Order: sequence, then structure tokens, then C-alpha cells
Amino acid sequence: MSAYIKFSVCISMMLWSGIFSLKAQDWPNLKRYEEANQQINRTNAPDNRVVFMGNSITEGWVSADPDFFEKNNFIGRGISGQTTPQMLLRFRQDVIDLNPVAVVILAGTNDIAGNTGPMTTEQIFDNIVSMVELAKANDIQVIISSILPAANYPWKPEVASVAPILELNMMLKYYCKGKGLVYLDYFSAMANEEHGLPKALSQDGVHPTLEGYQVMKPLALEAIKNVLQN
Repeated sequence: MSAYIKFSVCISMMLWSGIFSLKAQDWPNLKRYEEANQQINRTNAPDNRVVFMGNSITEGWVSADPDFFEKNNFIGRGISGQTTPQMLLRFRQDVIDLNPVAVVILAGTNDIAGNTGPMTTEQIFDNIVSMVELAKANDIQVIISSILPAANYPWKPEVASVAPILELNMMLKYYCKGKGLVYLDYFSAMANEEHGLPKALSQDGVHPTLEGYQVMKPLALEAIKNVLQN
């Protein structure tokens, strides 16, 4: 076998290896709720079904207070560490295909932290808007949550979080006002003087404790009540 042929075979093997590796990665984590989604009609009533789409804050809420979700026919679809492009990729299977009357979107903090690479506030905003447009096109009512306060990220201490969180929340608030959507303002109810989460509500300054979720619960219920009545 000539050196050229050996080189070509080697390159081909590397390319195929890379393709299979990318396929195996499941970057948006589509497998995470695949089985649960197939069982949804047996576990959740078809009427007034609400999906919570998000990251670890949503996923942690389901773990910390499962009764809140079960008793209210809420479906948690949070995945730890996820950013808005990942959520957008799984939005159809984890929200639309479940036929909810409403979706509560809580996203953006991991984008600011740079979990899947650099993201501008405009790019984060655009991804959330794309999720809104997908929901509205499928007759799903939308609630957009503010990003929770975070004075810093323990896993990314070099990232300045306060300014982009404030900026993005303002963009989302005015977007909701202009589109007639419900803006769920967790930030104002939870932030301390440093625009972070107080220790009484979070152990790491990012993820709420059960006490933190108790602050969020009535706000979420009121927002959902508003969209269901309208």
C-alpha cells in the first residue's frame, strides 16, 4: 500500500471517527427525557398541562419539591448545565410534543457563564424568542421567567455575571410587554444588595434551596393562573 493510500485511509478513519463521536455526544441531551416523554399521557392529565423548560434550577426544583409538580399537573424538563441553544434543539420533543397549555421558560444563566461557549445577550435573547415563537405557533401559552440573581458563578469565577443578567432581564421584560406575554420576575423577589442570591435562599449563590423555591412557587402559580384565565 502506497504512502498516499495509507494517508487517505488514515484521514477517512479520523473523519468517520469524528462523525460517530459527535453523534454519540447527544449535545442537546435529547435522550434525557425520551422515555419519560413516552409515558407522559399515563402520568399527567391532558388538561391544563404546564411544562417548565429550563436548566439545573428547574431540574433542582422538581427534586426539591416534587409534590408541587405532581399536584399541579406540571412537567419538569430542566437539564443541569444547559444553555439556550441546547434547549431550543430539544424544545419540540420536550415541550411541543407533550401538548401543554402553557410553558414556563427559565433560561440564560448558563449562557452568560459560557457553558457552551461565548454568547452575547442578543444571542441568548434570540434563542429565547425562538422558543417563544415555536410555542405560539403551536397554540401554547408562554411565560418568560427572569434570570435568577447571581453575583458570580462558582464554576466560572472569572465571569462578570451581574451586568449581563440585568441587561437580559430588561430585554425580556420589555419583550413580554410588547408581545403581551407574562413576565415572571423571580429576580426582584430574590436579589440582595449585590444583585446575588442571599444565603437564606441559596447555598452556592446560583441554585435555590427549598427556601428559595418557596419564594418562587407563588410567583409561578400566579403567572400560570394569569395565562390560563386569558
